[in-house]
Amino acid sequence: MTAGAELGFVHRFIPAQRPGTTLLLLDGTGGDENDLLGVGRELAPGAALLSPRGKVLENGRPRFFRRFAEGLFDLEDLVFRTHELAEFLAAASSRYGLPPDRVFAAGYSNGANIAASTLLLCPEVLAGAVLFRPMVPLTPERMPNLSAKRAVIAAGRHDPIVPPEQAERLARLLRSAGAEVELHWEANGHAVGDAELEVARGWLARNTPA
Repeated sequence: MTAGAELGFVHRFIPAQRPGTTLLLLDGTGGDENDLLGVGRELAPGAALLSPRGKVLENGRPRFFRRFAEGLFDLEDLVFRTHELAEFLAAASSRYGLPPDRVFAAGYSNGANIAASTLLLCPEVLAGAVLFRPMVPLTPERMPNLSAKRAVIAAGRHDPIVPPEQAERLARLLRSAGAEVELHWEANGHAVGDAELEVARGWLARNTPA
Protein backbone atom coordinates (compact mmCIF):
# COMPACT_ATOMS: atom_id res chain seq x y z
CA MET A 1 0.00 0.00 0.00
CA THR A 2 1.32 3.43 -0.88
CA ALA A 3 0.18 6.93 -0.04
CA GLY A 4 1.38 10.40 -0.86
CA ALA A 5 1.13 13.39 -3.15
CA GLU A 6 3.25 11.98 -5.97
CA LEU A 7 1.94 12.26 -9.53
CA GLY A 8 0.05 15.47 -8.70
CA PHE A 9 -2.66 14.14 -6.36
CA VAL A 10 -2.67 13.04 -2.76
CA HIS A 11 -3.73 9.43 -3.20
CA ARG A 12 -3.73 5.89 -1.93
CA PHE A 13 -2.79 2.87 -4.00
CA ILE A 14 -3.42 -0.72 -2.99
CA PRO A 15 -1.93 -3.30 -5.38
CA ALA A 16 -4.07 -6.07 -6.77
CA GLN A 17 -4.02 -9.42 -5.02
CA ARG A 18 -3.93 -10.92 -8.50
CA PRO A 19 -3.44 -9.33 -11.94
CA GLY A 20 -6.62 -7.84 -13.33
CA THR A 21 -8.95 -4.93 -12.71
CA THR A 22 -8.11 -1.55 -11.19
CA LEU A 23 -10.77 0.62 -9.57
CA LEU A 24 -10.28 4.39 -9.65
CA LEU A 25 -12.19 5.47 -6.54
CA LEU A 26 -13.71 8.97 -6.67
CA ASP A 27 -15.65 10.09 -3.62
CA GLY A 28 -18.26 12.80 -3.23
CA THR A 29 -17.85 16.27 -1.73
CA GLY A 30 -16.00 16.10 1.57
CA GLY A 31 -14.53 12.66 0.95
CA ASP A 32 -10.84 11.91 0.77
CA GLU A 33 -8.50 9.22 -0.49
CA ASN A 34 -9.41 6.84 2.33
CA ASP A 35 -13.20 6.93 2.37
CA LEU A 36 -14.02 4.58 -0.51
CA LEU A 37 -11.33 1.95 0.05
CA GLY A 38 -13.76 -0.34 1.88
CA VAL A 39 -16.35 0.10 -0.87
CA GLY A 40 -13.70 -0.67 -3.47
CA ARG A 41 -12.79 -3.92 -1.72
CA GLU A 42 -16.47 -4.84 -1.63
CA LEU A 43 -17.12 -3.98 -5.28
CA ALA A 44 -14.12 -5.79 -6.71
CA PRO A 45 -12.40 -8.13 -4.24
CA GLY A 46 -8.74 -8.49 -5.04
CA ALA A 47 -8.64 -5.59 -7.52
CA ALA A 48 -6.05 -2.83 -7.41
CA LEU A 49 -7.43 0.33 -5.81
CA LEU A 50 -6.34 3.84 -6.79
CA SER A 51 -7.97 6.58 -4.75
CA PRO A 52 -7.07 10.27 -5.24
CA ARG A 53 -8.26 13.21 -3.16
CA GLY A 54 -10.01 16.06 -4.94
CA LYS A 55 -7.87 19.20 -5.19
CA VAL A 56 -10.65 21.82 -5.01
CA LEU A 57 -11.84 22.97 -1.59
CA GLU A 58 -15.42 24.08 -0.93
CA ASN A 59 -15.71 25.44 2.60
CA GLY A 60 -12.70 23.31 3.47
CA ARG A 61 -14.19 20.13 1.97
CA PRO A 62 -12.40 18.42 -0.96
CA ARG A 63 -14.09 18.22 -4.35
CA PHE A 64 -12.88 17.27 -7.81
CA PHE A 65 -14.05 20.51 -9.49
CA ARG A 66 -15.67 23.82 -8.61
CA ARG A 67 -19.36 24.61 -8.70
CA PHE A 68 -21.24 27.88 -8.41
CA ALA A 69 -24.22 26.31 -6.61
CA GLU A 70 -25.86 22.92 -6.15
CA GLY A 71 -26.10 21.43 -9.65
CA LEU A 72 -24.50 24.48 -11.31
CA PHE A 73 -20.98 23.53 -12.34
CA ASP A 74 -18.01 25.71 -13.26
CA LEU A 75 -17.57 24.10 -16.68
CA GLU A 76 -14.20 25.71 -17.38
CA ASP A 77 -12.83 24.28 -14.15
CA LEU A 78 -14.52 20.94 -14.80
CA VAL A 79 -12.77 20.58 -18.16
CA PHE A 80 -9.42 21.56 -16.64
CA ARG A 81 -9.80 19.20 -13.68
CA THR A 82 -10.96 16.34 -15.90
CA HIS A 83 -7.80 16.55 -17.99
CA GLU A 84 -5.73 16.92 -14.83
CA LEU A 85 -7.28 13.72 -13.43
CA ALA A 86 -6.72 11.91 -16.72
CA GLU A 87 -3.04 12.91 -16.66
CA PHE A 88 -2.77 11.62 -13.09
CA LEU A 89 -4.40 8.34 -14.07
CA ALA A 90 -2.07 7.90 -17.05
CA ALA A 91 0.95 8.60 -14.84
CA ALA A 92 -0.33 6.27 -12.11
CA SER A 93 -0.98 3.53 -14.66
CA SER A 94 2.64 3.82 -15.78
CA ARG A 95 4.02 4.03 -12.22
CA TYR A 96 2.02 1.11 -10.85
CA GLY A 97 1.82 -1.01 -13.99
CA LEU A 98 -1.95 -0.73 -14.50
CA PRO A 99 -3.27 -1.74 -17.95
CA PRO A 100 -5.51 1.16 -19.11
CA ASP A 101 -8.01 -1.27 -20.65
CA ARG A 102 -8.66 -2.69 -17.17
CA VAL A 103 -9.17 0.57 -15.25
CA PHE A 104 -12.75 1.26 -14.17
CA ALA A 105 -13.84 4.37 -12.29
CA ALA A 106 -16.17 3.94 -9.32
CA GLY A 107 -17.52 7.34 -8.37
CA TYR A 108 -20.15 8.75 -6.04
CA SER A 109 -21.91 12.10 -6.56
CA ASN A 110 -19.16 14.65 -7.32
CA GLY A 111 -16.80 11.74 -8.00
CA ALA A 112 -19.34 10.16 -10.36
CA ASN A 113 -19.66 13.45 -12.21
CA ILE A 114 -15.94 13.75 -12.91
CA ALA A 115 -15.83 10.06 -13.83
CA ALA A 116 -18.56 10.68 -16.42
CA SER A 117 -16.69 13.76 -17.61
CA THR A 118 -13.54 11.66 -18.01
CA LEU A 119 -15.40 9.15 -20.15
CA LEU A 120 -16.67 12.00 -22.35
CA LEU A 121 -13.44 14.01 -22.61
CA CYS A 122 -10.58 11.54 -22.02
CA PRO A 123 -12.03 8.07 -22.71
CA GLU A 124 -8.64 6.54 -23.46
CA VAL A 125 -7.77 6.32 -19.74
CA LEU A 126 -10.84 4.31 -18.67
CA ALA A 127 -12.45 1.04 -19.71
CA GLY A 128 -15.71 2.02 -18.07
CA ALA A 129 -17.34 3.34 -14.92
CA VAL A 130 -19.67 2.65 -12.02
CA LEU A 131 -21.58 5.89 -11.45
CA PHE A 132 -23.48 6.34 -8.19
CA ARG A 133 -25.83 9.37 -8.23
CA PRO A 134 -24.33 11.19 -11.23
CA MET A 135 -25.59 14.22 -13.10
CA VAL A 136 -24.81 15.20 -16.68
CA PRO A 137 -21.47 16.95 -16.12
CA LEU A 138 -21.23 18.53 -19.58
CA THR A 139 -21.94 17.93 -23.24
CA PRO A 140 -18.71 17.80 -25.27
CA GLU A 141 -18.36 19.96 -28.35
CA ARG A 142 -17.30 16.81 -30.18
CA MET A 143 -18.73 13.50 -29.03
CA PRO A 144 -16.17 10.75 -28.40
CA ASN A 145 -16.35 7.20 -29.69
CA LEU A 146 -17.34 5.16 -26.64
CA SER A 147 -18.20 1.97 -28.51
CA ALA A 148 -15.70 -0.01 -26.41
CA LYS A 149 -16.77 1.54 -23.09
CA ARG A 150 -19.24 0.32 -20.48
CA ALA A 151 -21.00 2.03 -17.59
CA VAL A 152 -23.61 1.35 -14.97
CA ILE A 153 -25.58 4.23 -13.45
CA ALA A 154 -27.17 3.81 -10.03
CA ALA A 155 -29.86 6.42 -9.41
CA GLY A 156 -32.34 7.13 -6.62
CA ARG A 157 -35.95 7.91 -7.53
CA HIS A 158 -36.28 10.14 -4.45
CA ASP A 159 -32.87 11.79 -4.63
CA PRO A 160 -33.25 15.41 -3.37
CA ILE A 161 -30.01 16.48 -5.06
CA VAL A 162 -30.03 14.71 -8.42
CA PRO A 163 -33.35 14.86 -10.34
CA PRO A 164 -34.26 11.54 -11.99
CA GLU A 165 -34.08 13.06 -15.46
CA GLN A 166 -30.36 13.72 -14.94
CA ALA A 167 -29.58 9.99 -14.77
CA GLU A 168 -31.77 9.35 -17.81
CA ARG A 169 -30.09 12.16 -19.78
CA LEU A 170 -26.62 10.88 -18.90
CA ALA A 171 -27.53 7.36 -19.98
CA ARG A 172 -28.80 8.71 -23.31
CA LEU A 173 -25.69 10.86 -23.78
CA LEU A 174 -23.28 7.98 -23.18
CA ARG A 175 -25.32 5.63 -25.36
CA SER A 176 -25.38 8.20 -28.15
CA ALA A 177 -21.58 8.00 -28.16
CA GLY A 178 -21.72 4.20 -28.42
CA ALA A 179 -21.23 3.16 -24.81
CA GLU A 180 -23.01 0.14 -23.35
CA VAL A 181 -24.96 1.57 -20.39
CA GLU A 182 -27.11 -0.03 -17.69
CA LEU A 183 -29.38 2.25 -15.66
CA HIS A 184 -30.41 0.92 -12.26
CA TRP A 185 -33.04 2.56 -10.05
CA GLU A 186 -33.71 2.27 -6.33
CA ALA A 187 -36.56 3.89 -4.37
CA ASN A 188 -34.22 5.90 -2.16
CA GLY A 189 -32.42 9.23 -1.94
CA HIS A 190 -28.84 10.41 -2.45
CA ALA A 191 -27.29 7.80 -0.16
CA VAL A 192 -26.27 4.50 -1.75
CA GLY A 193 -27.73 1.33 -0.30
CA ASP A 194 -26.53 -2.26 -0.07
CA ALA A 195 -28.70 -3.37 -2.99
CA GLU A 196 -26.96 -0.94 -5.32
CA LEU A 197 -23.53 -2.01 -4.16
CA GLU A 198 -24.51 -5.59 -4.95
CA VAL A 199 -25.73 -4.55 -8.41
CA ALA A 200 -22.42 -2.74 -9.04
CA ARG A 201 -20.42 -5.70 -7.79
CA GLY A 202 -22.27 -8.04 -10.13
CA TRP A 203 -21.88 -5.63 -13.03
CA LEU A 204 -18.12 -5.39 -12.46
CA ALA A 205 -17.82 -9.16 -12.22
CA ARG A 206 -19.54 -9.50 -15.60
CA ASN A 207 -17.70 -6.65 -17.32
CA THR A 208 -14.13 -6.92 -16.11
CA PRO A 209 -11.50 -9.44 -17.24
CA ALA A 210 -11.15 -12.59 -15.15
